[in-house]
Amino acid sequence: MPAPLAIETDTAHGGRWTSLKARGREWLWQRAAPERASVSPGDAFADAGGLEECIPTVRGTPDHGDAWSRAWTRSADAESVRCDRFALTRTIRGTADGAEAHYTLTAEPGFRFVWAAHALLDLSQNATLQISTGAATRLFPESAALLAEPWPARASWLEGPWPAPRGLRLDRLGPDDGTAVGAVVDASRCCVHDAEDRLALALEADGQPTAIALWRNLGGFPTSSPYRSTGVEPMLGRVFDLADAGPGDAARVPASGEVRWRLTLTADCRCP
Repeated sequence: MPAPLAIETDTAHGGRWTSLKARGREWLWQRAAPERASVSPGDAFADAGGLEECIPTVRGTPDHGDAWSRAWTRSADAESVRCDRFALTRTIRGTADGAEAHYTLTAEPGFRFVWAAHALLDLSQNATLQISTGAATRLFPESAALLAEPWPARASWLEGPWPAPRGLRLDRLGPDDGTAVGAVVDASRCCVHDAEDRLALALEADGQPTAIALWRNLGGFPTSSPYRSTGVEPMLGRVFDLADAGPGDAARVPASGEVRWRLTLTADCRCP
């Protein structure tokens, strides 16, 4: 039976999604991060969990982008933020079987960016991530120690097919083993399975590169005080760091000065 999703956001603190509930389950993971309430643009990322809007990059500079550290404004059902080089507006609406988030970015034509719905999910160690088998998957250097082959000098990433690029199985989101791995999968939809619960995410953006980013932190990050967190992140672009983006790896603003995209979420499986 279709189930709507209940979503709450915090416009005063970066537009962060603070709750995503379906059938009584809270999907978003949270952690205590008191510094999150007083951040300013340019500050290091304060990981409070939830879903952060990471744009125009995820890794790199500014850390986790420029929107999460600014206050957003609300007008009617739209929430907006203005940054130095772009403005972003988001409208979230419930649907019969979930929710949709509609985005509009305005900037000078030619502006390149990466956007990720940086969703940190509260999952059991038996959860799995379903993406089309064989989808091209980029592994990033933190995975080097987990591979059977040496990491090539100066390589920003290595590529292989989902779910086990270069022999590293990624679809299992546990058990905790003290590792932390980031990957970007050439796909536009995925589904998280956790016991009987499902969360499906799909991204549509005409003329722009789409992907699903995965941050599988099984107690390996940060090294000083590690914790478990699982990021399942629909993305415009195919890299974490905009500085690494080659041709086709980042979204680009066309001559109209506007990019639109839609994120759809449902509590029912829509596995590829």
